[in-house]
Amino acid sequence: MGALLFSLREMVQWLSFATFQIFVHLLALLVFSVLLALRVDGLVPGFSWWNVFVPFFAADGLSTYFTTTVSVHLFQDREKRLAVLRLFWVLKVLSLKFVFEMLLCQKLAEKPRELWFGLITSPVFILLQLLTIHACQVN
Repeated sequence: MGALLFSLREMVQWLSFATFQIFVHLLALLVFSVLLALRVDGLVPGFSWWNVFVPFFAADGLSTYFTTTVSVHLFQDREKRLAVLRLFWVLKVLSLKFVFEMLLCQKLAEKPRELWFGLITSPVFILLQLLTIHACQVN
């Protein structure tokens, strides 16, 4: 019986993220989980939802910086096509993730009526479709 989880090699191949970027996002998920538990239990008074989502925003920023740096180095090494494709793909994934995080955080913090959960999760569905297409192209 095969494993149901993806290997690190498969994650790097399908997401086009470096191992470092995957580690940063997993670390952000761990810190977010702790902050979420503290916020929900009310153990830290005055802790806003924006503070809870800071690890995700920081991970997105670090990942964007890392991708830009790698793309510049690839561009200097005359790998222009690879540099541009990698930059646009990773920025597309990160921007959809960031939009989802911002909309969810805004909904939790301010509870606006015009933000319904179908709108909030739409970047996730777009991202899943893009990942499906990308996984088929890679294989």
